Amino acid sequence: MRKIAATALALLVPLAAAPAASASVEPAPAADRSTVVVVGHRGAAGHRPEHTQGGYELAVAMGADWIEPDLVPTKDHVLVVRHENEISGTTDVSLRPEFAARRTTKVVDGRDVTGWFTEDFTLAELKTLRAVERLPAIRQRNTVYNGSYQVLTFQEVLDLAKRLSHRYGRQVGVFPETKHPTYFRSIGLPLEEPLIETVKRNGLDRPNSPVVVQSFEPSSLKRVAKELRVPLWQALGTTGRPYDLTAAGDPTTYADMMKPEGLAKIATYAQWIGPDKSSAIPVNPDGGSGTPTTLVSDAHKAGLRIGVYTFRSENQYLPLQLRRGQAPTDHGDALAEYRAHLDLGVDAFVTDYPDAAVLVRAERGAPRKQVQPQQFDNGLPEEGQE
Repeated sequence: MRKIAATALALLVPLAAAPAASASVEPAPAADRSTVVVVGHRGAAGHRPEHTQGGYELAVAMGADWIEPDLVPTKDHVLVVRHENEISGTTDVSLRPEFAARRTTKVVDGRDVTGWFTEDFTLAELKTLRAVERLPAIRQRNTVYNGSYQVLTFQEVLDLAKRLSHRYGRQVGVFPETKHPTYFRSIGLPLEEPLIETVKRNGLDRPNSPVVVQSFEPSSLKRVAKELRVPLWQALGTTGRPYDLTAAGDPTTYADMMKPEGLAKIATYAQWIGPDKSSAIPVNPDGGSGTPTTLVSDAHKAGLRIGVYTFRSENQYLPLQLRRGQAPTDHGDALAEYRAHLDLGVDAFVTDYPDAAVLVRAERGAPRKQVQPQQFDNGLPEEGQE
């Protein structure tokens, strides 16, 4: 079993207050939950187009502890940051006549997907594109930033995290996800090897590293675990099973992985689980919140920390009783949803609105003490260094 010394991991993620014994036991209102990690989901996606420099900068300015880059490869095998390898919804590629012929259909994780794919572009070609808002009908205000940002590489996100760490006097974590790792390995563009090489090159291969690697596919994390000592996060879906298990004929589902015996297996290679928030507090058929499950307490009993995703403020993403106004895009009482999960004892929020998560965290305890930049070395290279 991979073990990380508690004192070392605490340098990256301070230990949270003791969780309740079960989801049905309500913790004391005064419990200090100020150490809960706030993860800027693809940056500050509620305020800026996702996976952009502006989004990451805003997330950290709002108080996010970690920023999340989803990793996919280019044709020349450079890791870049996009929600998916199909980029018609997150870049202006569909408006570029010089790339019109590259529109195609591929089978990714068993599904037909049509569009433009990062693995068909060199890094130089991707750099000519500009990011756009992925959900323009929901976040129309973000479209004003369309065309303002380039596609970033993983290295550029690490460099940005270093600059932001020094700007704000606190260590900013980077939370990369390997996207479709089985698919990319099958086409000769594996994700894990360049990720491992980049982490090592930047001096980040250590148990208290400000890099936490996540994936929905256990085999991807296990490959990383063989080469790196960084913390690992097993992401968990709401239905079905990880694609690597599907490809291997393993019938284990996400639901199986969230049972006590499944959590015990995860704890042999990872330190975190990341389920959908509905796995902790289900949604009833009428759209309202259901009775909390025991997942949070079960994870803690297995020695795992738990971070839940994805918190958003728009009505369409909230339980029925927290919606406000008439339109699905109106903002509801999102703060109440954070508080409900905080009361269960979660250790991290993955959120499109870091400002809201930071506000709720501050309600439960004093804000984190800030340190001067010279009091730590996050191991990232100076600008321009490789």
